[in-house]
Amino acid sequence: MSTISKAALRKFLKERRDLIDPATHGHSRPSKQGLRAAGLTQQQIDELTGRSAGTYRRLESGRYPNPHADYLRDVATLLALNEQEWTSLCRYAGIGDPPGPLNPTSGKQVPGVWQEAVDGMTHPAYVTDASWELIAHNAPFAALFPGGQVPRNTMRWMVLEPAGRTMLTDWHTAWAPLVLPQLRAALAARPDDPILRGLEEEVLADPDCAPIWTGAVGHIHPDGDERPLLHAVEGPGWVTMCAAQPMAAPGARLIVLIFHAGEQRAHARTPVLRASAT
Repeated sequence: MSTISKAALRKFLKERRDLIDPATHGHSRPSKQGLRAAGLTQQQIDELTGRSAGTYRRLESGRYPNPHADYLRDVATLLALNEQEWTSLCRYAGIGDPPGPLNPTSGKQVPGVWQEAVDGMTHPAYVTDASWELIAHNAPFAALFPGGQVPRNTMRWMVLEPAGRTMLTDWHTAWAPLVLPQLRAALAARPDDPILRGLEEEVLADPDCAPIWTGAVGHIHPDGDERPLLHAVEGPGWVTMCAAQPMAAPGARLIVLIFHAGEQRAHARTPVLRASAT
């Protein structure tokens, strides 16, 4: 762990620890030099997380290399961290991005301004939560579907519903082998999500999906992919997907679809973008 990371970790944890009233956890606030010390003590955190004395002191001082994610999760929960703070804790502690969300409800909602954001886009655009439930979409997205009837859950629509298999041209080769691994990856991060578990059960029971589910494991996001699609208004063509994640909602996703009618791909050889060398 670098000196900068150690300093950031120490400052971050000390600030968050000072905000927690020990009385809410059945502890008193100790006095120090005639003044009442702020927040939980390091010893109290060891007691509340069920660790041996000195464990938290090692973490806060940066002398705990590669702490287990379960321990960091216990500390984060005790200190009432939000998802962005949880990510910061894991990175400062040297384990990289979190192995999963801190709270089961994270990724289920995004700031309301996202509806205005997608409404301002000229291309079809939509936002789903971590379970692929549709949260927001714009009019061009609705126009993709017959009668403007958008799906409630886009994953279920893509892999299980007949309408999805019709619109997603060459479903067996161009879509399903690339979509189902996304569901597998989401389940690895959120194994207790009831919606994702329900989707898994439906996929395993489906004779078309089950063989693909068994063999497809590597593709976990659609960013930059170009695939054939039947537009409800413009007919057959190709759609290129731009994928991003709202930072306040881990697991949620923003998808922008760039559709071009016709038989020819539009972005197959589009060069990548880089910052200018100057």
